[in-house]
Amino acid sequence: MCRFCWILVVVLLVATGVLVGKFIIVGKTRLATDGRTAILLEPAERDLILTEMRAFLASVQGVLVATGNDDMKTVAEAAGVSGMPPPGQVPDALVGKLPLSFKTLGFDTHKRFDQLALDAEQLGDREHTLEQLGELMNNCIACHAQYRLEAVTGD
Repeated sequence: MCRFCWILVVVLLVATGVLVGKFIIVGKTRLATDGRTAILLEPAERDLILTEMRAFLASVQGVLVATGNDDMKTVAEAAGVSGMPPPGQVPDALVGKLPLSFKTLGFDTHKRFDQLALDAEQLGDREHTLEQLGELMNNCIACHAQYRLEAVTGD
């Protein structure tokens, strides 16, 4: 293979690596004044994520109330609301701005809600549900301890 071809291959590999690092691993972030990682988003993107977080909180509240009433059917319904979203629901441009660890926590949280709903329906065990909810809430705590969402315009 010619020397130019090898150089071109190396340049393309480096460019691919940089793009993967920027859009999949790092996202659009900076260090926030409080020491957390600030994720820089358009106002509408920030609103979308905050709406999802409020839905998580509403699901947690619904699970707690239904568990207290020993109503496992309603537990499953409340948890199911925050399960994995259908593909394509989150815009690709937004996904590219989110750091990999944020995406990992988010997907894991959705999956945990799905599992909680499934177990509540199939097992009907209140103690197991509360245990799962406690573990799921660790994701919320970790995310809020590590990240903050900042609205930026014109970037």
